[in-house]
Amino acid sequence: MSTYIDVADEAAPACKTARPTGFAQVAPALAFVAVFFIFPVIALLLRSVMEPAVGFGNYAELLGSETYLKIFANTFIVSGLVTLISLLIGFPVAWTLAIMPSRWASVIFAILLLSMWTNLLARTYAWMVLLQRTGLINKMLIGMGLIDKPLALVNNLTGVTIGMTYIMLPFIILPLYGVIRKIDPAVLQAAALCGASRLQCLTRVLLPLAAPGMMAGALMVFVMSLGYYVTPSLLGGTANMMLAELIAQFVQSLVNWGMGGAAAFVLLVVTLTLYAVQLRLFGVQNTGGR
Repeated sequence: MSTYIDVADEAAPACKTARPTGFAQVAPALAFVAVFFIFPVIALLLRSVMEPAVGFGNYAELLGSETYLKIFANTFIVSGLVTLISLLIGFPVAWTLAIMPSRWASVIFAILLLSMWTNLLARTYAWMVLLQRTGLINKMLIGMGLIDKPLALVNNLTGVTIGMTYIMLPFIILPLYGVIRKIDPAVLQAAALCGASRLQCLTRVLLPLAAPGMMAGALMVFVMSLGYYVTPSLLGGTANMMLAELIAQFVQSLVNWGMGGAAAFVLLVVTLTLYAVQLRLFGVQNTGGR
């Protein structure tokens, strides 16, 4: 028995030293990021400054053309509107989910997840049917006497905003729900007992506590909206092009990898800048949740 214990004790340190430690533990993840993200980004940057000629001509043309600047403006305007509308709709929904009975909350969550799992192309085509001049929405508005003639809700930025807001809503509801669920109801009760009105409880207690979730969800929605392709291309059309469509046109139609790489790199810089600003304002712990 003692011999067995001695052998086990001698083997234990060998087993411990055989485990990867330090850099070896994160090496596979770093290799994956390097192969599938860092190297492609470097290659894209190199092509943007080397094709068709060495220099920053692609960036000068991209940022100096009124046509391309209009596309940038469309992209940021639509992304900002989608983010704002998603926040305005998503916050009450997340709050309702946090306070309603778990049985009904599970049903709402199932509906949200079902909408996320449904094919994106199918959902976008469904919105094309709903928003067209002879679609259900225009027929309902005319039937209720709110409008006299059909509204132009498709092939413009209005249709893009509506379709993208519907798609992005779950991505802002879920982070908000997680943050609101962690807020102790006793905090709101204490504020009410101290004389705070419902509006003061909302603006001075609930919103500040939920700010990390709001910022995380807003950043996710805004960044995803900046690079969205399918919904803007189907609901917006060529007259209301966004940045992702421009990049696809450069690469697929014009085979201009230099301009496509420049546009993609500008989009990447904007995304990283927004993330850095969020980290600066809210810190790593708050953005990631507690």
